[in-house]
Amino acid sequence: DEIFQRIQESLVPLISKVLASPYKPCTKPLHGHFPVEKQKEMGQKIVKAIGFHEDFGRIDVSVHPFTSSSSTYDVRITSRFSENEWKEGLIGTIHEAGHAIYEQNLKPSVLQIDSALSMGTHESQSLFWERHIGKSKEFWQWATPLLKASFEEEFESYSPEDFYEAINGVSPGFIRVEADELTYPLHVIVRYHIEKDVVDGKLDVKDIPKRWNDDMASFLNVVVPSDTLGCLQDVHWSAMAIGYFPTYLIGSSTAAQLAHYCAKDIPDMKELVARGEFSTIREWLTDKVHRHGMRYKSLDDLLEAQLGEKLNPQYFIDYITDKYTTINRC
Repeated sequence: DEIFQRIQESLVPLISKVLASPYKPCTKPLHGHFPVEKQKEMGQKIVKAIGFHEDFGRIDVSVHPFTSSSSTYDVRITSRFSENEWKEGLIGTIHEAGHAIYEQNLKPSVLQIDSALSMGTHESQSLFWERHIGKSKEFWQWATPLLKASFEEEFESYSPEDFYEAINGVSPGFIRVEADELTYPLHVIVRYHIEKDVVDGKLDVKDIPKRWNDDMASFLNVVVPSDTLGCLQDVHWSAMAIGYFPTYLIGSSTAAQLAHYCAKDIPDMKELVARGEFSTIREWLTDKVHRHGMRYKSLDDLLEAQLGEKLNPQYFIDYITDKYTTINRC
């Protein structure tokens, strides 16, 4: 409760400030005609560069991105693509690669102790690569030539800065899986408060739609037109996955904390990313997270032992505040 409250209190005014800014990053670089096969090839090049071992896995196309693992030697990822917009496919592929890299760098054994520690830990790995690498300014210094090589006719006039700002645009909407980095946490917090109140007996199931719509209007200033675009959009509750949504925000906070300490331990981290040299960063994550499996009782225990402090949401708040006030010049 305390962690989510701190994030909520910081993000609600921050989102209002960003949306009120007269400067709006241009999103034109995201749109055009992008054949799926070319997107998939580009995604494969990028995830192999950051550390996905294709000899021990594969990349395929699916309706919804996911990662599956039967062992460290067989880890498979999927992504989905749109021919009209390339960001969703590439960022989704990097996200799933983060999950896969975690699985591929666990110790190769059948013992439970050599499994991933928790869902929150797993999300921290996918979000570290997606947001702190794949959505960073330095990454697009390296990745812009790859993008232009794949879709030269669409991108001739755009710079790395153009791509960086475009993929980090902010636009509040109804759908969680389509939400931008800044507004996404509030989608999670809306769900967390609702399911917590249902479990505590403070909210009847029949009242969920109204509560949902009220919270979305309060937090994100959006008017939900239907339950399909509101409380029925996810599969989690119908599958009885109560308590799953918070792992996404725990993962976001952990990823920011890991990124802070990674940059502290690797002073030239940004320069490495700009050159497309990711092995030192991946090895740091393996040392701090992957290799330990379930040897710690909790994520807090792992962070305290490896970083020197338990989960601290201030790193996430500082990261997202600095990033989006800078991009939106506010």
